[in-house]
Amino acid sequence: MKGVILAGGLGTRLLPLTKITNKHLLPIYDKPMIYYPIQALLSAGIREIQIVTGGNFAGDFLMLLGNGKEFGLQHLDYTYQEGEGGIADALRLAEHFAEGEGIAVVLGDNIIEGSFRAAAERFRRRKEGAQILLKEVEDPQRFGVPVFEGERIVRIDEKPARPASNYAVTGIYFYDNRVFDIIRTLVPSGRGELEITDVNNAYLRAGTLEWDVLEGWWTDAGTFESLLRAQNLVARGGANKVEGPFLAERELLTQGAIR
Repeated sequence: MKGVILAGGLGTRLLPLTKITNKHLLPIYDKPMIYYPIQALLSAGIREIQIVTGGNFAGDFLMLLGNGKEFGLQHLDYTYQEGEGGIADALRLAEHFAEGEGIAVVLGDNIIEGSFRAAAERFRRRKEGAQILLKEVEDPQRFGVPVFEGERIVRIDEKPARPASNYAVTGIYFYDNRVFDIIRTLVPSGRGELEITDVNNAYLRAGTLEWDVLEGWWTDAGTFESLLRAQNLVARGGANKVEGPFLAERELLTQGAIR
């Protein structure tokens, strides 16, 4: 299974910070935001990763991440989204990279406490359909919200004014390769975007969408409030640890061993 990180968009909710950089390059405590979804995929055992980015600062990802060797990767793939066509529009650009395999998709501003390796393993065993991870939140109206009948999800509402539950669909998804055929059938929403919620509802209608609850804390970082929350959660030492050779060098610097 391959991994795709969606890190495009203009980040207008974080202006004026995003006038000079891509949202996903902003710091979360002591590391750039993009480091955290990369580490989340690595922790799930995924070693082939593509970053979908866009806007005026796409080249900065290459300057920061290079070929991914600081994360132990032999190669890091990039592709570019023109404009702001929505999450599903960004995901369609990963079709060639997927090469017929299933994919794990992480939104670039999602920060988690632990790992979703167990969910990834379940999806690997299934090999088809889709799988989403949910989390109970205080502000579900900001997200896709599942509507339950018992323990069964009957539909997902996108940013509902009156949420049917307190659960949010986190920005972590698993799809078989049929996802690209589904995206080709989508029409833009009222926001003019191809919505990932419509993709998930298509799998629901086909009876092939499963769900689980993500363990540990989870937050996005797409607003000033959630960016601050992510900063505070990571500062308390709870985030999935980002490791790599550059961290060992920083430790030596801190100890005065190198200057």
